[in-house]
Amino acid sequence: MQEQHVNIKGIKDGLLVSLSPTEEWLLITNELGTRIDGQSAFFSGARVTVDVGNRPVPKHELSTLKALLERRGMTLWAVLSDSSTTLDAAQALDLRTSTANLIPGREDTDGSEFNPEEGGTPGVMVRRTLRSGRTVHSTGHVIVYGDVNPGAEIIAAGDVIVWGKLRGNVHAGANGDESAVVCALDMTPNQLRIAGHITVSPPGKRRQPRPETATVRDNQIIVEAWQY
Repeated sequence: MQEQHVNIKGIKDGLLVSLSPTEEWLLITNELGTRIDGQSAFFSGARVTVDVGNRPVPKHELSTLKALLERRGMTLWAVLSDSSTTLDAAQALDLRTSTANLIPGREDTDGSEFNPEEGGTPGVMVRRTLRSGRTVHSTGHVIVYGDVNPGAEIIAAGDVIVWGKLRGNVHAGANGDESAVVCALDMTPNQLRIAGHITVSPPGKRRQPRPETATVRDNQIIVEAWQY
């Protein structure tokens, strides 16, 4: 029964605690506390990433989980979730929300594990509009299923794909990868960077929105129609 509600395993940056997305919150947090108390010396000092799947966890519930871990000498470091409610709560508590790329064993929403033979690359998917003041960092790719508003920022070592309007700042290939690309259904960023190259949207009357892709060619950023 415990294994169905709480799963704990070691990862590169500490512990990954996966919690059932369907069971009652108090039940699974009590179960987690019991699991930790059974091996308190082993867990003490651990940095914890919690995966709650698509469960919406409001700020007060996430705060109680954070306090539960802190009372046991552990640190809640990051939260993995497919719920905008949970992600907003995590960001309000200054917790990381973009570490899925550090955990190659995490399952996708269809329940299938990542297969390295498929040639995929780790990344972060954000299923909501990024409002002004929000920043997403990734050591892989970033996909946004929504808009990127003015004042929002994306910094990715790989590609950036926006399935919506791109109005904020984007830096793809942030570690110097000039092969990185930026794609958007409507691309008018405040600033667009690929590796060390920078461009901005020209001032003036807005054109008809259309899907476009930006790449580096001949030492400059070229924006052209996105053949997706």
